[in-house]
Amino acid sequence: MKSPDIFVTHEAASFTAGLKFHDLSAEALRIAKRCVLDGLGLILAGSDQTCTTIIRRQSLNLGNNPEATALGAAPIKLPAPLAALINGTAGHAMDWDDTQLSVTPDRIYGLLTHPTIPPLSAGLAMAEKIGGVSGRDFLTAFLAGFEVGCKIAEAIRPDHYKRGFHTSGTVGTFAAAMTTGKLLGLSEAQLRHTLGTAASLAAGIRVNFGTMMKPVHVGRAAFNGLSAALWAGDGFEASPDGLDGPWGFFQVLGGGLDPKKIVGRFGRPHTIVDPGVSIKPYPCGVLTHPSMDAMLALVKEYDLKPGDVSEVVLLAGYNILNPIRYPIAENELQAKFCMPFLLSAMLISRRAGVKEFTDEYVKSAPVQAMMRRVRTEFDPAIEAKGYEKIRSRVEVALKDGRKLVRDSGEAYRGGPDNPLSDQDLQAKFRDCSEKLLDGKARQEVYAAVAGLENLRDMTELISRLNPRH
Repeated sequence: MKSPDIFVTHEAASFTAGLKFHDLSAEALRIAKRCVLDGLGLILAGSDQTCTTIIRRQSLNLGNNPEATALGAAPIKLPAPLAALINGTAGHAMDWDDTQLSVTPDRIYGLLTHPTIPPLSAGLAMAEKIGGVSGRDFLTAFLAGFEVGCKIAEAIRPDHYKRGFHTSGTVGTFAAAMTTGKLLGLSEAQLRHTLGTAASLAAGIRVNFGTMMKPVHVGRAAFNGLSAALWAGDGFEASPDGLDGPWGFFQVLGGGLDPKKIVGRFGRPHTIVDPGVSIKPYPCGVLTHPSMDAMLALVKEYDLKPGDVSEVVLLAGYNILNPIRYPIAENELQAKFCMPFLLSAMLISRRAGVKEFTDEYVKSAPVQAMMRRVRTEFDPAIEAKGYEKIRSRVEVALKDGRKLVRDSGEAYRGGPDNPLSDQDLQAKFRDCSEKLLDGKARQEVYAAVAGLENLRDMTELISRLNPRH
């Protein structure tokens, strides 16, 4: 008798093909709209990053069919896959996009995924290419891709991430594929071929964390997923069981899966609702956020200045210390994976946003000097508690001899147990978009996203994201 895991491809395609807007709970729609607003801001914020600029420049040489908009200060229309590639790269360029939560101790936080940008970037491009896509249809397709990607990320064995795969690039491809396949109205059989194609296109390895290539993993996930759906719609065939069996995605890239986390689980419940999604307060890995908040709390409580501090020690387990790997950041890309920088920013600027994540700020003399007074240390007691929560402790030694200690809160800011308020989310969008949109334009975007289910055509929202000159 066949094992249950060989039906995952079929279940993912069946779920996507059958999902209807009226199946979606009010809570799923509420959170989805928050993720969309967050993702749109991040695409705008990352549109002028060096990695995005290079990908954009190279894409101009590949095609001139004006199907979909690559957003930014000078928006351009390109073939839909290229627009998805550019916007997807931009959306992850600041490393500020939302994070899927794990639910079991053996699932390292980093092995899961950034769930919004691949289906959002691919979905925006496909909606513009097709034309006339309503907000309801877009939300349905977005949540289909979001759910398939999250369930795959939760089910695949932790070896996938431990071996060095970047899940936002690999699993993100399936999310983008299902969102675009849903918008195209593909049949269940065509969606299975889409997943089979995506299984061969899914890519991204962790050696490129802290470089320009990491954001491109997400851009390529959007590009590859959208392409897989377009090909299937044109009659292209791949394995109809691309996720399953000894040669399928789960086994080849992860050494297997946990069937209990995915078989019969699509939409039961939607992952976006339970266990939820983390919308980041800071443009760096979510693993660092509780430690940054702990540091900021000490800075504010004791009104600390850099000159007051002799040393800062961050104690944590390997789930934080391994991926957050740079002892000293030399540029803003490395800064996202450098705990000494992140804690230094909290002490020096009492914030970490668009202005702090620049090469100029990272290389400044005060920041470089402060980083050399911050170190990390492995704590076996924290490690022994497991990885289902992000745990750390900040210890600050002051020059007057005092030692201040703060444990990170397990219900960290931005997570579903301590979410950003709507006002916080709009403030983040403002930080992301202030170079491109004025206040009136931002208010129009807020209103359009808040009423997305009533939007007649997604191009109305896309047009509001273009700067007005």
